[in-house]
Formats: sequence, C-alpha cells, structure tokens
Amino acid sequence: MTESEPGPPAEPELDLAAVGIGPFNLALAALADEVPELRFAAFDRRPRYDWHPGLMFDWASLQVGFLADLVTLIRPTSRWSFLNYLVEHDRMYPFYIAERFHVPRREYADYCAWAAARLSGCHFGTDVTAVDWDATTERWLLTLRDTATGAVTTRRARHLVMGVGTEPVLPEPLRRLAGERVFHSGEYLHRVDALADAGTRSVTVVGSGQSGAEVFLDLLRRQRDAGWSINWLTRSWGFAPLDYSKLVLEYTTPAYMRYFHALPPETRDRLVTSQWQLYKGIDSETIDLIHQELYDHLLDGDRPPVTLLPATAVRGAEADEDGGLRLTTWHADTEREAVHRTEAVIASTGYAARRPDCLAPVEKLILWDARGRYDVSAEHRVATAPEVTGGLFVQNAELHTHGAAAPDLGIGAYRSALILNAVAGRDVFRIPRNTAFQTFGPGAPPAG
Repeated sequence: MTESEPGPPAEPELDLAAVGIGPFNLALAALADEVPELRFAAFDRRPRYDWHPGLMFDWASLQVGFLADLVTLIRPTSRWSFLNYLVEHDRMYPFYIAERFHVPRREYADYCAWAAARLSGCHFGTDVTAVDWDATTERWLLTLRDTATGAVTTRRARHLVMGVGTEPVLPEPLRRLAGERVFHSGEYLHRVDALADAGTRSVTVVGSGQSGAEVFLDLLRRQRDAGWSINWLTRSWGFAPLDYSKLVLEYTTPAYMRYFHALPPETRDRLVTSQWQLYKGIDSETIDLIHQELYDHLLDGDRPPVTLLPATAVRGAEADEDGGLRLTTWHADTEREAVHRTEAVIASTGYAARRPDCLAPVEKLILWDARGRYDVSAEHRVATAPEVTGGLFVQNAELHTHGAAAPDLGIGAYRSALILNAVAGRDVFRIPRNTAFQTFGPGAPPAG
C-alpha cells in the first residue's frame, strides 16, 4: 500500500462490547438487537456456538421451563424467542400437542445456536486477548485476535460486559492425575467411548449434582456392553434432589436477588452454602430414572457391581503399580478412612468463576472483595477505580453477591435488560417488579 492509498476503514466505536458468548451474553445480544441505535458486538474464541457438548445427552431435559429462553421473560414478542424458533422450524403444533414445559436440552442448545448464527452482533473465532482502559478517550480498548488467520485488531467500547462463564473444577487430589483416566464430567461424552474401547473394568463417579447423576445413569445404561463396575461417591449427606417447590423457586427471582444483594457479605456467603439444593441437586426425574435402572440391574443378577457411597469425600488419589487408581476416602458420619480401587474417575465436581486472563492489564483498576471476587452492584456493575468512567458488567460471576439466581437461565433476560438500560441511560426495557409472593426480610405484618 502506498502513502496515497487509504488504509482499511477503522472499525466503529462500540457502545457495548461483550466478551464470551454463552447463554447469558447471547441473551444480551438478542435484546440488544432490538435497540437499533446501540452499537453492540460480542466476541468468542470458539468457531461457533456450542453449549456443554460433553454432556449433551439425547435424553436429558432442561431443568428450567422454555420461558427461560434468551428473551421471553423480558420481551416475549421478540423474534429471538423460543416460540419463534419453533415457528421457523415448523414445530409449533407438535410442541403444542406435546405439552412439554421442560424441553430437551439438545433442543435448547439448537435454539441458542440458531440465534447465535443469525445475530449480527455475535462474532465467533475472535479471541479477546487483552482489555485495557484508555484514560485519554475514556474507552475500553479490546485487543482481538482472529483465531483462523492470527490477525490482530483493536476495538474501542464505552462499556464492557464479561460473560466468560465458569471453568471445570477438579479437586486437588485428582488434579495431579488428570488425563485419559481422570477427567471432569464436562468432557464425558468425548471420553467415554475411549474408556470402553480400552476395556476399563471399573469406573468411579465423584460428585452428586445433576451432571454427576446423568453421567452415572449413562454409565449404568452402557454397563451391559462395557462390562464395568460403577462406584458413585458424594461428600454430601445423600444423593439429594433439587428443591423445585414453588415457593422455594422464588429464591431464584429478581425479588430475592435484590434482597440477597443488600445483605452483609458474610451473611451472603453463609446463605449460598446453605442453599445448595437450589442449584446443585439432582432433578427428581433423573433420580427416578436412576432408581429404575438400578432395579433392572437387580433383576439381571449377573451384571458387575454398582456401589453408591454418600457422605464420602475423596481425600487422596494415586496411581497403582498395575495401572489402576487408588482413592483414599473419608466418611463424614463414621469419621473413618477407606481405600477404593478403580481404573477411571469422572469428576462431577462443578464449575467455578474464573478471573479472565484478558483483564490482566486492568486488574489494579478493578475493586475486588476480601476473597478476590468482583465487587458487584445490584445492577451487575463491577466497582472500579474512579478514573474508569466506562461500565464494567458481569454475567454469571456474581453468585457471591446475587445468590442462587446468578447461574439460573431464568435470570438471563432480566440481567441483560438491566445492563442495557444502564448503557442506554434510559428504560429501553420494562423491568418486572412483581416477581415473588414472599416478602424477603423483616416485612411489616398485615394490619388488623
């Protein structure tokens, strides 16, 4: 290019940039599409939208109703609703007759992929390698790398939303052995055939949330062909269900979220721990399917053994000389130690929020709480140094400040609407106020 030739046109400045395109930032993109004057873009390093592929069982259902889609609880008339997805795929009448409130998980994933492929604000194959704050222009500066070509560009944005999700957690005793025979349940469907092909004779599942239950059930269903024995361990008191009773579900509403945020941090941390059955248990349908499969196992009489061990924590793990694994466990009730031998371990031990590497340049401009977590306002804005005038928002990184609703799909449209209203400086979306029958906190008793 000669000096007289113009260079490529500069990318326009954004009003709002989003890092990561999971369900929550996808909801943000869908609602932002209804605000034509808003310059919005979301970036994700993956080549396309793909939601939990390692746990995408054909038979699994979504744990929330289909109304918890990308937009409906805020804007039910949006063209990005699940019902419109059904119309465009000519499935509305079959869906109506099926009377299914909880849709197949793979259908929800396909719905999200449908929206992600059509929303012009979603840019896949684009890795946000660094985020900085430009004090001169008072803008966020994003460094972007095209994952296909390696080309590096920059974009400026007035506001920023981090929606990078959570990352799999392996307990310390298992972390050192991670590999082909010890892995997180998030990789299960990518790894299970290799275990069977290798002639694995014993498999142990650690953890009793929904993913642990689904992995255990799938291993049971494969047992006749694979011939493996199965152990299922949980440190919890039992293989307990999610509490989906109606008044308990109100603890995942905006009303409770606002109440929870106003509590002292130490109280919030205590409540998150005590309310684990709101988001860490097993749905009753899966429990029933497991029990049916165990009963069939009993009738068969000739299958390898299956062992379920509640109140049992893994305290140590090491490889055997014969290629197996030796787990040292601790039983909470009897306070006794035991050794269990197995050939493979699938750790359904959850996910945790992570501090994105791209924020390293601005870490000192972000205000963290005493435990190194984001200090998040009720409107999901992260506290920053005074010189940072642009908003920094988070999605699903505020369990500690907003409670059990933070990871719930039913809060996605609501949270996105709050963020977009803040960015626009006006109420672009009507925010629902009447979301629970209960009065959380010391409400006044009725008169008379």
